[in-house]
Amino acid sequence: MSPTSIASMMAALVHLTFLHKKGQDVRRLMQPSIRAKLFPVLICLFAIASLAQTPQHSPPYPRIDNAAGYKADPNWPSEKPPGGEWTAAMSSVALGPDGNIWTFNRGKVPVQVYTPQGKLVKFWGEGMFKNPHSIRFDDAGRLWVIDTLSHTVRNFSLDGKVLMTLGTLDQAGEDQTHMNQPNDVAFAPNGDLYISDGYGNDRVVVFDRNGKFVRTWGKLGSGQGELSQPHSIAIDSRGRVYVADRNNSRIQIFDPKGKFLTEWKNIITPWHLVITKNDDIYVCGSSPMLWSQIPATQTALATPPKDQVVMKLDTEGHIKQLLVIPMGESGKEKPGDLNWVHSMAIAADGTFYFGDVQGKRAQKFVPVGAKETR
Repeated sequence: MSPTSIASMMAALVHLTFLHKKGQDVRRLMQPSIRAKLFPVLICLFAIASLAQTPQHSPPYPRIDNAAGYKADPNWPSEKPPGGEWTAAMSSVALGPDGNIWTFNRGKVPVQVYTPQGKLVKFWGEGMFKNPHSIRFDDAGRLWVIDTLSHTVRNFSLDGKVLMTLGTLDQAGEDQTHMNQPNDVAFAPNGDLYISDGYGNDRVVVFDRNGKFVRTWGKLGSGQGELSQPHSIAIDSRGRVYVADRNNSRIQIFDPKGKFLTEWKNIITPWHLVITKNDDIYVCGSSPMLWSQIPATQTALATPPKDQVVMKLDTEGHIKQLLVIPMGESGKEKPGDLNWVHSMAIAADGTFYFGDVQGKRAQKFVPVGAKETR
């Protein structure tokens, strides 16, 4: 409502008051159109009067941030490789052993590495991948890359040379030498590799550090130990295996041999897991989603997500931190919102790096507010 409109209605109210004092029939003069204009004014006047009577707290409340928060750095990164603009899904980010941030996208130049300040360090991968999905570093600092449509998990040198291949290149299957669109890998304290063979097979596959098949577990279902599109995997310091059971909107925890231990339900529809050396468990995704509330034509529960959520938990499943980040609008994303957050990395100083597939970008979120207790 404009100031002019309010002024005119106030004038009408004063005029009616004057008529009332003169003894004229105000009800006869109050046409429906006038009543419709005066009603909002009366409500506003009542609200203003109520606020004026609200006592102020003395002394004033302390305006001190008592919660940890984050703010996006809109200028990160500060440069990109020639021809390597972010025009396709940013499927993964990872923190390298040297502290640099490795990004993995589905565009022309898939692998791009940046310093925390945003300077471009290196880039490679043109023509090497079919559908980039995840990038991880093991405890020895070795680089592992998951390319779903090549059906492999590969160990690369830091300059892009293939050193080891798990699975059979470009051949889907479900046995000791074949996988079907694997999507993530985790590393046990003894060096074994645990792979979420999740888009095609709904299972976990284990290889030793030399690439020899060890075991597998899991099948499609919603019962304990069963999986439906396991989308990420991580291992804590005690060797317990955490699986982001995305279509079942839960995290399942197993022992190293695949024995079901417990499940965390009703907290998140998980997309990606990260466990720090201190056993802080970070998970990103959306708030819990229900099959009964999505269209029958939608074949996967989580896509599209209804919101964007990041959590920090301890190994007992207690939530230690919760972030709800604004959902970006496709093609109109703003710094600080996320659009299908798909991956994250956490630096030692608490800085978050996120990669989202619809937003087609990686972002740096720096801590603000109270210092997080780590």
